[in-house]
Amino acid sequence: MAGRYYDEWQIGDQITHEIRRTVTETDNLLFSTMTHNPQPLHLDAEAAKASEFGQILVNGTFTFALMVGLSVGDTTLGTLVANLGYDKLVHPSPVFIGDTMRAETEVTDLKDSKSRPNAGIVTFTHRLINQRDQLVCQCLRTALLLRTPVG
Repeated sequence: MAGRYYDEWQIGDQITHEIRRTVTETDNLLFSTMTHNPQPLHLDAEAAKASEFGQILVNGTFTFALMVGLSVGDTTLGTLVANLGYDKLVHPSPVFIGDTMRAETEVTDLKDSKSRPNAGIVTFTHRLINQRDQLVCQCLRTALLLRTPVG
């Protein structure tokens, strides 16, 4: 399903995204190194083993990016003008290599754009949940979306 236009959304709309993703060691390693994040909890198996978690933790910014990415096809694909911001980002539970993620989205606010009559602002609450049904990431994403084209 392609993304929806601004005027196709209603507050309270909810989507359970069909695409799931199992996080691999390669995902975590590449993302951490591409973003110059040398945190031993993400890259050093021995240091991670000695931590309270006992294993490598997946980079939280990867977790966040995956959550948003899993939502794009159902929310903003082809209708996005710009992401305006991400707020209230939380990671209530850790993500480990081998965890399988699924995402859910709820529309929590709609606002007409004052500067762009052909667009409006949608606030999404995105949630990322692992195979144990634990919430591992959540945020508000504010996006400027096109209205349905006229004609």
